[in-house]
Amino acid sequence: MNHLQGKCLVDTNVPITANRAVKPADIPDELVDCVSVCIEIIEHIINNGALVMDEGNEIFHEYLDHLSLKGQPGVGDRFMKWVHDHRWNADKVTRVQITKNGNSYDEFPNQVGLNNFDPSDRKLVATANAHPEKPPIVQATDSKWWGWKNALAGVGITVHFLCPDYAETKYTGKMGS
Repeated sequence: MNHLQGKCLVDTNVPITANRAVKPADIPDELVDCVSVCIEIIEHIINNGALVMDEGNEIFHEYLDHLSLKGQPGVGDRFMKWVHDHRWNADKVTRVQITKNGNSYDEFPNQVGLNNFDPSDRKLVATANAHPEKPPIVQATDSKWWGWKNALAGVGITVHFLCPDYAETKYTGKMGS
């Protein structure tokens, strides 16, 4: 298993990827291991209450746009229900204040390598950066993050890739490098 210690932020693609296990025949070969690791990490977070989110619920609402609040049929949906049920429980979910500023946040790092960072993902980085421990951001299949990992590391933010080979291969294929 791809272990994580302590608290973390979870990109929406992690529970979405975990939900692919509902239809195993539809999982591409290159994602089979990734789906398993995403399930393991979600179960770890649910069992250990190690999630970090923003106080304004922007991350929560993004989850809600892509996952079922019913908690089924997939593990990602179970995560959604868990987040809904525990987001106000400080023992399970740490909430961090971030301040929206246009299409970004005051807490988003001013770093040259992050100038073109995806606006929809800035809330994760701002939340990690605003937290005193700068918890890692867990990432599964969004290869854009592979290109930002070094700039984020430069400001003390770690991206924990659950599927690093997949992310790197996809990123390299898109960027042609």
